[in-house]
Amino acid sequence: MDQLILFAVSLVANTFSAFAGGGAGLLQLPILIFLGLPFAIALATHKVASVALGVGATLRHLREGHLERRFVLFILATGLPGVVLGASVILQVPGRWAEIALGLLTLGLGVYSFIRKELGQETRLQHQSGRGLWFGGLVLFVIGVLNGSLTSGTGLFVTLWLVRWFGADYKSAVAYTLILVGLFWNGSGALTLGLLGEIRWDWLPALLAGSLAGGYLGAHLAIRQGNRWIKRVFEIVTVLVGLRLIWG
Repeated sequence: MDQLILFAVSLVANTFSAFAGGGAGLLQLPILIFLGLPFAIALATHKVASVALGVGATLRHLREGHLERRFVLFILATGLPGVVLGASVILQVPGRWAEIALGLLTLGLGVYSFIRKELGQETRLQHQSGRGLWFGGLVLFVIGVLNGSLTSGTGLFVTLWLVRWFGADYKSAVAYTLILVGLFWNGSGALTLGLLGEIRWDWLPALLAGSLAGGYLGAHLAIRQGNRWIKRVFEIVTVLVGLRLIWG
């Protein structure tokens, strides 16, 4: 029964995450804790499982061929060091106040996106060089630290940052987030947490299956439905993630 619950929760959480560009931890991480795992073990187990979300989404998005290699390398180079730093620190730090702050910020993302009606509906690339590019990279590094430490909702930060600062549309931003954050950032965080902490290996098959299927399904829906629907689902997920983090 636990395996069925894990698979169902993972499938639902990762489908919405792949559609909206983040937020799988909204359901998956609390369920792991509810089923009896300590926070550190639950976090490490969730990180490993979330890599399958990136694999599933990658399999679908690569068929579209819309990713720019230079921008891919930039996101990896600026974000990965932050992920490793955050994952190394979180096992030593009580995270409740940080979760509340992150929840307020995440809630603000949804409100901001809702107010800005045309945000992310068209591609208007900007800050592709000079100070604007490096400031954008600095923010990605900070988000990487959050991603490595507090897993819930940080992919949503990347999605909105790519839309707001770099001028991507929602569909492109979600593709970058799911492939680079889901696969590479989460992979680095999982490796770091696995080396420094503990993973519940016998729960992973159900979680991995749900994450893989949910990642592919959510990416397929995002590609089919387009920017308007992605924006709406993004706003719903950010509000829910924000409230979950605030109330714990």
